[in-house]
Amino acid sequence: MSRVHIVGAGLAGLAAAVRLSHLGARLTVYEAAPRAGGRCRSYHDRELDCVIDNGNHLLLSGNKAAMTYLAEIGASDKLAGPTDAAFHFVDAPSGARWILRPGSGLIPWWIFDPNRRVPGTRALDYVSVLRLLRARKHATVADCVDTTGALFRNFWEPLTVGALNTAPDQAAAALLRPVLLQTFLRGGAASRPLVARLNLADALIEPALAKLDVAGVAVRASTRVDAFTFTDGRITAMKSDGAAIPVAAEDIVILAVPPWIAESLLPGLKVPPAGEPIVNVHYRLPRAVAAPGVHIVGVVGGLAQWVFARTDAATTLASVTISAAHAVVDDSAEQIARACWQDVAMALEVEGLPEPISRVVKERRATFDQTPESLALRPGALTQFPNLLLAGDWTATGLPATIEGAVRSGFKAAALARKLNPRLHAGANFAA
Repeated sequence: MSRVHIVGAGLAGLAAAVRLSHLGARLTVYEAAPRAGGRCRSYHDRELDCVIDNGNHLLLSGNKAAMTYLAEIGASDKLAGPTDAAFHFVDAPSGARWILRPGSGLIPWWIFDPNRRVPGTRALDYVSVLRLLRARKHATVADCVDTTGALFRNFWEPLTVGALNTAPDQAAAALLRPVLLQTFLRGGAASRPLVARLNLADALIEPALAKLDVAGVAVRASTRVDAFTFTDGRITAMKSDGAAIPVAAEDIVILAVPPWIAESLLPGLKVPPAGEPIVNVHYRLPRAVAAPGVHIVGVVGGLAQWVFARTDAATTLASVTISAAHAVVDDSAEQIARACWQDVAMALEVEGLPEPISRVVKERRATFDQTPESLALRPGALTQFPNLLLAGDWTATGLPATIEGAVRSGFKAAALARKLNPRLHAGANFAA
């Protein structure tokens, strides 16, 4: 019986493994790190004495692939957020607060309600979305929208930087378009902001590993695949720590690793260059400063961009995201934490609270370069080798480098694996 070898246990690799496990396929997952998760890792930080994520991730309820993945691993209840589409914002320079509330229907009547739309904007301002939807492939977001008004500062810029990790004057409009089509343009039901209720591993990784364990799938952590052996145009073996792992004639390999690793393993593979870094700051507050649960606040005009506060009966962990962070990534952790704290205190309305202990996490290669020039460098899932597939948020998913893109790529690789090897067609009928 043939086997599928999945190299990489980030979200792309796990999504492919979960899909294929439903077919009863023989699978082995190889992960170079000591634990699965990729950029969705969680770990206990000794300084803060609590579990933190290596990065913060905001999902929207319209992220179809991510929601399907959560349902398949039995973790739909692991996300938390408001019951309707409500985005809380604070303006750092002025302290002004507002809530963006897209309406529930497909027709955007909410733009005519000053209490729902971005303050300082008119309904006519939102017509700019049509220019973005018709944008050519070489256009940036800034080419498509008015960059001088309140809608840009308080909506287009935060959305672009948050979703594409790139400033609007450099970010590809073609990558923001599918975000809008999947979420805001489908109404409030598809636009609810969601984050992991406890942490990313609890929501996205551990339930998948448990599902794979029940299915008898081996996940081999601390196993780095560092070379492939090619014979007659096919992969016939993988090398790990000097040992050969045979790849039989009907086996399939799914390579679900970061682009720079894929490039080192595959001769001639072209990948998009690395884009902007992301910096995350986690503060453990000495006491509960918010109502129990999860609170999400966007910050405009400050260093912090999004603040995620998780509160239980005793403590609050406030986690901050700074996307497109080239201006601060080389600063010391102390400088970054100190500069962010003012924004966090304002967002959580605890301005009198002294700066608490913190942990700064820097992801220097957080995403691929999401500019128009790099789009043509995103490879498809199929490769020149008939038994090798690619997966990852950097492949040609049509989406930016997000959880949604990573999961979609894993699902697509699983569907293609079934086509390449009909012997995998033993179970449920899943689409890419």
